[in-house]
Amino acid sequence: MVAVSLADILSPAQSGLDAVSARLFEVAPDQHPALTAATEQLLAAGGKRLRPALALLSGQIFDADSELAVALAAAVEMLHTATLVHDDLIDGSLLRRGIATLNSNWSPDATVLTGDYLFARAASFAAQTGSVRVMELFANTLMVIVNGEIQQKYPNGKTVPGADYYKRIYAKTASLFVLAAEAGGELGGAAPAYLDALRTYGREVGTAFQIVDDVLDFSGSADRTGKTAGSDLRHGLITLPLLHYARLRPQDADAQAVLRGDSVDRVLSDRLVSAVCNSAAIRSSLNEAREFARRGQAALQNLPDCSAAGSLLAIAEFIVDRDL
Repeated sequence: MVAVSLADILSPAQSGLDAVSARLFEVAPDQHPALTAATEQLLAAGGKRLRPALALLSGQIFDADSELAVALAAAVEMLHTATLVHDDLIDGSLLRRGIATLNSNWSPDATVLTGDYLFARAASFAAQTGSVRVMELFANTLMVIVNGEIQQKYPNGKTVPGADYYKRIYAKTASLFVLAAEAGGELGGAAPAYLDALRTYGREVGTAFQIVDDVLDFSGSADRTGKTAGSDLRHGLITLPLLHYARLRPQDADAQAVLRGDSVDRVLSDRLVSAVCNSAAIRSSLNEAREFARRGQAALQNLPDCSAAGSLLAIAEFIVDRDL
């Protein structure tokens, strides 16, 4: 199979993505220079812009107004950026994609306020679509994201390790993919059956995306991921590779310590990262990600046949093969 670049996959949406980038860097009236500098720093850190691409491509399938689709895509990407600001502060992360996080240089209160401002900017972009339903989807997604963070920090009672994994990654990641895909179709006036298909696609592909991210936390190089291996482990975060490893090696004391919620130091995390990477846990996690991606693709089988729909199918393939 000939490798296809992400640029080729996203080519049907490229003009829209260029317009989204311009919108994201716009300076609002009376915007404080510090907010402008912070926003530019965050946006310059990049990322693959997959979420806004999903919004644009889903809208294209149903001939959504291009300007409204750009507003939606900007809302999705700004919402994603805002969540990263708060995530980095909560986790105490000093680097993201190899670049200093906002909270590494700013006080916690200034970082929180910047994140709040970006949430408001995202809502402003969403409002520019003129769609009450899009605003409803936007608000519901934000509630899901925040509720997921609170649930992770303050779990209700005693939970079985891993039982909340899929709920957590839906709230953290897949919910934004759902927003992008479904709201794009909504702007194009897609029929309910098509909206259901886009919603399913976003959920399944977003889940695959986060599983691959979790795999890369074990097996990815710092040059590619922008963080050292085992970062999630040291934050006490239980992810799919560890769950698969614990199932394969139930007597491993290090894995059981993490599952119990014991503190994790660098020595333990390094030892466990090595053990996971040298087991079948990585392969089984990737196989699971590929199954989610395949289900996402299957959901689109009855959508109109066009280049934008083809790009959505290709994105699912790209997600499970990226940086591996």
